[in-house]
Amino acid sequence: MGQVIVVIGDRLGKGQKVAAGVEAAGGKAVVIPGVAADMKLGDVMKAEGATFGISFCGSGGAGAITAQNKYGYKAKHGMRSVEEGVTAINEGCSVLGFGFMDKEELGQKLVESYIKKNGQP
Repeated sequence: MGQVIVVIGDRLGKGQKVAAGVEAAGGKAVVIPGVAADMKLGDVMKAEGATFGISFCGSGGAGAITAQNKYGYKAKHGMRSVEEGVTAINEGCSVLGFGFMDKEELGQKLVESYIKKNGQP
């Protein structure tokens, strides 16, 4: 049985809290280092064979839209709550764009929702 792999790209180089939540739910988190990491989301998702990716920036859109345009990932962006993220997972999105909200709860709920909907990869 595989593992849910979540790539996290944050405009300010953060993402450690959401990564802890991903791992608490049994997933593997890959945090892209450095400023403007959100813009590398699609590239790292492809390289890692990611289950889904999370982009954080002020608008909640730039990295998600870039990943969608470059690789065709189904994206939802401009989100501001855990509930919106869970809905996006349930809608089959693989790129989730949020405003800044590096929260452990977010990572945990997204992985749990993915497993509930799709089973372990």
